[in-house]
Amino acid sequence: MTAYRSGGRQVTRRVEAASTPYRTITVEKLTPIIGAEIGGIDLARPLSSEQRDEIAHALLENLVIFFRDQDLTPEQHIAFGRLFGDLHLHPAAPHVEGLPELMIIRADRNSKRANGEDWHSDVSCDAEPPMGSILRIAECPAEGGDTLFASMSAAYDALSDRMKAYLDGLVAVHDGENVYRGAYEDFGIGDKESYPRAEHPVVRTHPVTGRKALYVNRIFTTRILGLPREEGDALLAFLLAHCESPLWQCRFRWRPHSMAFWDNRAAQHRAMWDYWPETRAGFRVTVKGERPV
Repeated sequence: MTAYRSGGRQVTRRVEAASTPYRTITVEKLTPIIGAEIGGIDLARPLSSEQRDEIAHALLENLVIFFRDQDLTPEQHIAFGRLFGDLHLHPAAPHVEGLPELMIIRADRNSKRANGEDWHSDVSCDAEPPMGSILRIAECPAEGGDTLFASMSAAYDALSDRMKAYLDGLVAVHDGENVYRGAYEDFGIGDKESYPRAEHPVVRTHPVTGRKALYVNRIFTTRILGLPREEGDALLAFLLAHCESPLWQCRFRWRPHSMAFWDNRAAQHRAMWDYWPETRAGFRVTVKGERPV
């Protein structure tokens, strides 16, 4: 059991133990709530089914897992992603020529914005948002450029029973229009006629673990349906602030050839752009998910 304080009360959360010890990887937790660094594995080599299963288990346990010193080719990066499902194509972002599955992540002295500068769940505006994302950073600043991750399962667990009952059945709008329109002009990418928009439950149930998690985020979620606008806006503002509490966060410091794999169904993240005019660059592969329920 893991306990932490929230709003002056103690919250106890059950941490599921691995059914068997890890045999092919090492797992070093960053916090009791979220995040672990994985060792003892070279992702450039073909993985056994046991290695793949243990990585998947570590992801479910920790919501985001990190790997160091992984110098993968684009094709190896894509192949690793495909071990966990079909790959998602981003509706707006640039990709490597000839490899639409490999999204380009880059911010430098000429950038007007950086990817993921505020808390979000990747492409939650899609009808079927991604299951997870796998980011490899090839170039990073000497200082700064960290990414923060937060557990939306822990955020839900910390709510009062009254609030949980109030949220049950509520639906929110996730809209990509204001997020993506004009966002990638630095890469020479023109706007599409329209961008995804979807309605998702405010609380979703993880399809594998069965745990509930908050599913609203600052970038994509625009309103909660079925409530008067002022009431819905006030509730959304509370939930967004609650999701971003440091109580259920971890922070990852990048080095060249580090990788992060996060569970997009139950974690949010925020990339810090505190390194201008230096460069942070890499590539992301995203695994398809399912409609939130």
